Parts: sequence; C-alpha cells; structure tokens
Amino acid sequence: MNVTTIMMLAQQSKPPGTAWFLPALMLAMVAFFLLTSRSQRKREKQKRIDMYDRMGKNDRVVTIGGIYGTVITVKNDEVVLKVDESTNTKMTFLKSAIQRIVTDDDGDTGTELARK
Repeated sequence: MNVTTIMMLAQQSKPPGTAWFLPALMLAMVAFFLLTSRSQRKREKQKRIDMYDRMGKNDRVVTIGGIYGTVITVKNDEVVLKVDESTNTKMTFLKSAIQRIVTDDDGDTGTELARK
C-alpha cells in the first residue's frame, strides 16, 4: 500500500454515529431560537393589549411618531388626543399608534423639549 491509500483509509474510518452530531446541534439551536422569539413576541403583544385596555381619559401618551398628547376619548380602535393646550388642538389616532403611556416615574413629560 502506498501513502495516499493509507491516508484515504484513515479518513474514512471515522467512528460511526458522529456525523449526526453537528446537524442535530444546529437544529436544536434553531428550534430554541424560534421558541424563545415566539414567546417574546407573545409577551410583547399581551403587554401592548394590556396597555390599550388600561388607557383612559386624561392619560398622557406618546405616539409612535413622537407626538405627546392627553387622551380625551377612547373608542373601539381610535383614540382622540389633545395635543396643544393653548389652542385646544385635537387629533385622532389608531390605538396601535400609541407607543406608551407616560407616567410621572418615567421622567419624560415632554416639558424638557419645550424649555429648550
């Protein structure tokens, strides 16, 4: 036997059963990623639904466009916000356009921008 034949035989004599390990590991990682991302999306969706349910009159909110306003009315899928106190300007948004409810402990009331 020559050297190349011996090397080829040595490469082919891997122990059986190890060929499945790497694909199985990759499949397990993909499955773990999909399951964790799905549960995260479900939690975020439920959190958003809870926020919409507790949103009520006189709550201070921020829209996804960055508009601060005070809730005047909440109907089905619409929210009417007062966005300017001096001119009593009101705007109607979809509930899905509300990003968050501003609370006192947020430290973000929108007045910092008005002072600058």
